[in-house]
Amino acid sequence: MALQRLKLLFLLSVLSYAVIAIAAKSYYDILQVPKGAADEQIKRAYRKLALKYHPDKNQGNEDASKKFAEINNAYEVLSDSEKRGIYDRYGEEGLKQHAASGGRGGGMNIQDIFSSFFGGGSMEEEEKIVKGDDVIVELDATLEDLYMGGSLKVWREKNILKSAPGKRRCNCRNEVYHKQIGPGMFQQMTEQVCEQCPNVKYEREGYFVTVDIEKGMQDGQEVVFYEDGEPVIDGEAGDLKFRIRTAPHDRFRREGNDLHTTVTITLVQALVGFEKTIKHLDEHLVDISTKGITKPKEVKKFKGQGMPLHFSTKKGDLYVAFEVLFPTSLTEDQKTKIKAILETQGAVTFFIYLSSTCLQLQLQFLSLNHGDYGNKKA
Repeated sequence: MALQRLKLLFLLSVLSYAVIAIAAKSYYDILQVPKGAADEQIKRAYRKLALKYHPDKNQGNEDASKKFAEINNAYEVLSDSEKRGIYDRYGEEGLKQHAASGGRGGGMNIQDIFSSFFGGGSMEEEEKIVKGDDVIVELDATLEDLYMGGSLKVWREKNILKSAPGKRRCNCRNEVYHKQIGPGMFQQMTEQVCEQCPNVKYEREGYFVTVDIEKGMQDGQEVVFYEDGEPVIDGEAGDLKFRIRTAPHDRFRREGNDLHTTVTITLVQALVGFEKTIKHLDEHLVDISTKGITKPKEVKKFKGQGMPLHFSTKKGDLYVAFEVLFPTSLTEDQKTKIKAILETQGAVTFFIYLSSTCLQLQLQFLSLNHGDYGNKKA
């Protein structure tokens, strides 16, 4: 009876480990390799993902930092044959029990793992694995997408490796061996050894790539599709990089995180004030009304109405420059009347006079010459 009870407890323990292993995110899934992956395959997968999610390449991105920690944790286990065997049988809980019982479970610092793998931790060091060329595409993004976020579909054509008839020499390497040249005498020799692999060829294929534009992205920032660049035989493909460039806009001009626009007002509006709104990039209205005098070329700042900052809730400012419409010519009669008003009643009275007769005055000006006011700017 006692023996049956012990067996039952053991089975329940193993079952609980299995359930935990299934519920938790698999280390193999994190490194994107099958469960039976060879050590070399695990190393290659780790190298690619660690470079992709390294904090130096993803500054301010908390999700990337968490992903980088997961990748290093998974590699620490799967690169150790003892830990990997325990993990395969009992999952993470088994690893914890192993560490608690005095096994090697203290773990390594994330940076130590990265450093030991890359020989010092520098991401700029030359990589030993052959890599194809990176493809860089200048991508024009609208101000609307850069303000609100959006996506663009881009047609992409590249070389694809396809199977071809025959065999080829690959993974060629120099191997050292010792050749006996006499009694007790040996000479070190080097021989090139190549494996025989299925042949491959390049074929051109096209497909659409969806590029996500994040709010507040700046000119020169890149959206990277890792290993989607040009392929290379017996190596890794390069990266496809879309470099953001702000497309010209008909109403706004971007300078860093600020927006600039120009609004045209009439002479009367400049003197007595006006009520006016402008439509923003997301179509909300910004009130730019004033009751005071607006000088030609005057610029007013509207705080927090500019571009959003990348990975931030803050925004830049909006700067509105005012252009005032002046008549390009006056009749002699108009000149005489204006001069008389200014000399006899003063400038203040003249402003009141203009306000009360603005419609009549503007119609008179427009009747002189249809082109007198020039082109109106948004």
